[in-house]
Amino acid sequence: MVNLFDIVSFCDQRVRRGEIEDFPGAENGLQVANDGKVTKVGAAVDAGLVPFKKAIELKVDFLIVHHGLFWRPLIPVTEVNYEKIKVLIEGNLAVYGSHLPLDGHREIGNNALIAKALGLKQLDWVFPYQGNEMGLIAEGCENRAELRSRLRQLFPRTFMAIEYGSEKPSKIAISSGSGNAVVGELLKVGVDTLVTGELRQHHFNMAQELKLNLYACGHYATEVFGVQALAKEVADKFKLPYEFIETECLL
Repeated sequence: MVNLFDIVSFCDQRVRRGEIEDFPGAENGLQVANDGKVTKVGAAVDAGLVPFKKAIELKVDFLIVHHGLFWRPLIPVTEVNYEKIKVLIEGNLAVYGSHLPLDGHREIGNNALIAKALGLKQLDWVFPYQGNEMGLIAEGCENRAELRSRLRQLFPRTFMAIEYGSEKPSKIAISSGSGNAVVGELLKVGVDTLVTGELRQHHFNMAQELKLNLYACGHYATEVFGVQALAKEVADKFKLPYEFIETECLL
């Protein structure tokens, strides 16, 4: 049994919560407390009702999520939002959110861990938001076919390819989650190949017109890495059991 706020302090320092500015309204850090004691750590991508119930069934009392409870505009605590809070309080489940700090983290962030899982070497960090780079550029694939094969292995259920760029891309950009903001920035940072989570329909046209390789691997699927890494570090440091709360999300 470990004090809740000792774990929160460790998480805050590990993800540099106070140094990374998130989107307006996003609330990183401890979002809902419990009775102050933690006996089991969990991780989930989303702060959803189903993951909450699954975590409580598995006797998790500290859950780290990537997409937290609070965004802008603020929403009333009614209907399903009320039910979420009720379930958390009755189940004594604390929730800790870490969004952009767990995308751009150099060691345990989604993008760094995707590069590692693909066997790629980090070269540089790009796509700044409020002064902090969230995406990275990597190398380590001989050609497009090899990259495609590695991506299919890592994301077997969600992988999709749009290939109009070079057949032998020397550099690969990685930006987990939504690639909406970065597709138009690729050529500016010297790459024509992007691994991301989700794209919009118009990105197909952009790929054709700008000669890009775009690989959409699932928003959810590209963001399971950071929360798991942080939760495992917490479990190891405080000698607690750990569980990943998986959701059958293909988007």
